[in-house]
Amino acid sequence: MDVIQEIVLLLKYLFLGLLQGFTEPIPISSSGHLVIVQDLFGTKIADDLSFEVLVNFGSLLAVLTVYHKDLIRLTKNGINYMISRNKEYVDDFMFIVYLIVATVPAGVIGLLFKDQIEHYFGKAYVVGLTLIVTGIALWVIRNLRGVKNEGSLTIKDAIIVGFAQAVALIPGISRSGATIVAAMLVGMKQDTALRFSFLLFIPISLGTGVLSIGDVVSSDDFNTLWIPYTIAFIAAIVATYYSLRWFINVMKRGNLKYFAFYCFIVGTLALFLLRGSM
Repeated sequence: MDVIQEIVLLLKYLFLGLLQGFTEPIPISSSGHLVIVQDLFGTKIADDLSFEVLVNFGSLLAVLTVYHKDLIRLTKNGINYMISRNKEYVDDFMFIVYLIVATVPAGVIGLLFKDQIEHYFGKAYVVGLTLIVTGIALWVIRNLRGVKNEGSLTIKDAIIVGFAQAVALIPGISRSGATIVAAMLVGMKQDTALRFSFLLFIPISLGTGVLSIGDVVSSDDFNTLWIPYTIAFIAAIVATYYSLRWFINVMKRGNLKYFAFYCFIVGTLALFLLRGSM
């Protein structure tokens, strides 16, 4: 491989890392965009899960950074409640319980059917359809202002949001979009829905990373492309961090409708321009 090819390869993985990182927190589907970009430009990332796992882990580190104060508070208060049974800490303890409950549907369905889902739904034209579905869902809840905070949630709320996250295993269905839509439909306030959505991202992403670390390290793609992968990993961390901070401000201003417009436009373009990949 000559110098020009090496530079092009590094730039490709830098772009893919930035793309995945930027689109991961916002409700436009990072996995769907990777499918579209690969089809549109005729590029192909590794056939195994090494790249996906690495960039998702990069996004996880960024989410942990943004929400580290919430995580410390929940952990501390959850432990205090288990020790003392002090009602002062019960809301944070139950919030942890709800996060665990909401993690189960995507965890189980992902373990059992992830390969089948990617096989049948991982086509660019299908992503076009699912992006339009995401746009419709965002449009429906664009003006909702719920009343539930962390202390008002129920097991039913957690189960509904958990199944929404499972639906987002389909490329083009945004994970953050699906969980935020479900959370707001069950009556959560915007800031509660946002916090629940991204704290819910942590266990599923961490579990996937831990279960896949052996495959990543031993894969031929990782051994031969570790420099491009490292660049994509760092790019995903940086892009996710700033994208998430930006999205939090967007949510505060109630501008979800612009993400709906974006999903309509990109979904329609993918549906008609990339239908040759059917």
